[in-house]
Amino acid sequence: MSPSLRLLLVEDDELFRLGLEVKLQQESDIKIVAEAEDGETAVEMVQRHVLDVVLLDVGLPGIGGVEACRQIKQQNPQLPVLVLTSHSQKSLIARLIAAGAAGYCLKGIAAEALILAIRSVAAGASWWDRTATTEIRNTFEDNPIDETLATPAESTLPLTQREREILALIAAGKSNQEIAATLYITPGTVRVHVHTIIQKLGVRDRTQAAVLAIQKKWIAGG
Repeated sequence: MSPSLRLLLVEDDELFRLGLEVKLQQESDIKIVAEAEDGETAVEMVQRHVLDVVLLDVGLPGIGGVEACRQIKQQNPQLPVLVLTSHSQKSLIARLIAAGAAGYCLKGIAAEALILAIRSVAAGASWWDRTATTEIRNTFEDNPIDETLATPAESTLPLTQREREILALIAAGKSNQEIAATLYITPGTVRVHVHTIIQKLGVRDRTQAAVLAIQKKWIAGG
């Protein structure tokens, strides 16, 4: 039996939080180990518990969800934070990206999609809806990479470390099975990553992603 994902649930709306608990407790591979109703408590809980993922409402009392996300990522850069929000605003998306969020879900999201999002960010992928993906791409295109640099700035290329590793392996001609074996992850996780990479870069398929990566010198060609 695979170990459970240890989750911190941060939500100030008690009814909504209870609804989330019911949905999440039905999943054998997700365990809610702590809860918080405000940003300060969330930051404190991250210090006190060993966690695999944080599910964080953006509209929190106190320091608020964006600042809580920033402080959590400062404390624990490897801990993925998935943000819940009731609205998809461009300015909010930009602030979440800057704060280090691994993605966000709108509160009306289907339970199955939310579970997939949690598993995806816990596996090192990111999860953004179509509005956010467009915004990420626009930010990315407005800040072109200086091709004289040996490697792109972390903040310029909108991919996680894991996504960059997979992009390099795609460019090397590896299949999903081969990538999975190389990185010790499942082919299903690789598929999630590849889908996210294609969305973020605004390309049609993995071949275009590989060509773009080599052209832009994000990875070494050959």
